[in-house]
Amino acid sequence: MPPSETTVPLHAGSSTNRSTTPDSEYFRKYIGQSWATPVEVLPPPREQAAFAAARRSRVSGLYPGVRLLVPAGRLKQRTNDMMYPFRAHSAFAWLTGWGSDSEPGAVLVFEPAGDAHEVTLYFRERAGRGTDEFYANPEIGEFWIGPRPSLRQVATDLGLQTRDIADLDLLMHLGPAEESTVLHPTVTIPEADPELADIVGSRQSDAATRNANFVRDLSELRLVKDPYEVEQLRKAVAATAVGFSDVMAELPRIRGNARAERLIDGVFNNRARAEGNTVGYNTIAAAGPHSCILHWTQNNGPALNGDLVLLDAGVELDSYYTADITRTFPVSGTYSAAQRKVYEAVLGAADAAFAVARPGVRFRDIHDAAMAVIARATVEWGVVTVSVEQALEEGNQQHRRYMVHGTSHHLGLDVHDCAQARREMYLDGILEPGMVFTIEPGLYFQPDDLTVPDELRGIGVRIEDNILVTAEGAENLSAAIPRTADDIEVWIQQSST
Repeated sequence: MPPSETTVPLHAGSSTNRSTTPDSEYFRKYIGQSWATPVEVLPPPREQAAFAAARRSRVSGLYPGVRLLVPAGRLKQRTNDMMYPFRAHSAFAWLTGWGSDSEPGAVLVFEPAGDAHEVTLYFRERAGRGTDEFYANPEIGEFWIGPRPSLRQVATDLGLQTRDIADLDLLMHLGPAEESTVLHPTVTIPEADPELADIVGSRQSDAATRNANFVRDLSELRLVKDPYEVEQLRKAVAATAVGFSDVMAELPRIRGNARAERLIDGVFNNRARAEGNTVGYNTIAAAGPHSCILHWTQNNGPALNGDLVLLDAGVELDSYYTADITRTFPVSGTYSAAQRKVYEAVLGAADAAFAVARPGVRFRDIHDAAMAVIARATVEWGVVTVSVEQALEEGNQQHRRYMVHGTSHHLGLDVHDCAQARREMYLDGILEPGMVFTIEPGLYFQPDDLTVPDELRGIGVRIEDNILVTAEGAENLSAAIPRTADDIEVWIQQSST
């Protein structure tokens, strides 16, 4: 149980009825004395600093004469004085190179300077041992949360000019509106810091439109990954592959447990914490009929012999780049005839989608290729009672009853990356080298679906891989994770011995 919060109300929400932290003048002086002289070691620039600088240059070129505010975001309350683990906004991470070690409350500011911008990273400087903050502020005091970086250290680490956040507070809160916004219109990311967005909005009548366009542009700029991003995604996929292998090795211990789904979730999470920052999204460990629930994250059910387990999981690295992989495997180690039939159809859809992925094709063509296979399979099985051609007509789509989601989404800093991009840039966009996305067709036959034969009810299968568009075509980054029914059966057998 963590200790209770201090009696010194230095931040919003401080509780003062449970703490015995001394706060006398004598104690303040006493705790501020006799500390070793701090040694400030300046780190070398991190690998991603040069890439982040290039990204900032692209953003600057889109917004001459406009002040850009990109917040990291703030700590969010979980309960009382407990906070959720902090994760900086993805746009902030993309433009700074700061990932899991970023500071809550930081703001990256592009200040217009002629045709370009002067870029400064604002965050709260660490306090000395002689200040109340050191021992009496559980959100940022180093006695509570450990060492924090200095302005100088972050400046050399990220290759950015840094200033104390108080200087930004003066600009945004105390500066006359005429001086701070009229000459330089301001945009920000509302979801990252609503309070900051309210300040911007109070000074500009068109703030909402400006902000929406800014968020859209940042999403679209991230559609094509640079070499650093591609390498991070490769590493995230590799770590995820190890996590899946961990689950297979633990399957003999897990099968039959009343909460087997939760054990699977926990095994994978161990790997995510060991290899990266955390999981990239809430793991889906769906066994038996739960495999038909697209976003099953309660993970509180059993995994019995005869069941399939649909495991949708990804490791997020400290850089925040995440994988997103799904494999569907039999708890017993062997697919039944009905399970294998469904699995082979989904695999055929995935392979058909991958076959069309190459530069110059529309993103939505990937989905169309997968759906043609799904339609054909469901018609052949008599589940869909019209012809394949009729099912594929836009006004019909009977086969989509058994796969209502899309086949692909972009992948990167967010598991559903670039989500604010315009339709013409995303769904109707043209594939380019450097784009990374998923291919994840599925078939989900609900246990109570009367259109489905008894033998198929309760079977849910999804196969998901992470795809990189190359100059020559496409590369399946997750191809090394067993994906055919035969290979998965061998994988389970070898892992369990």
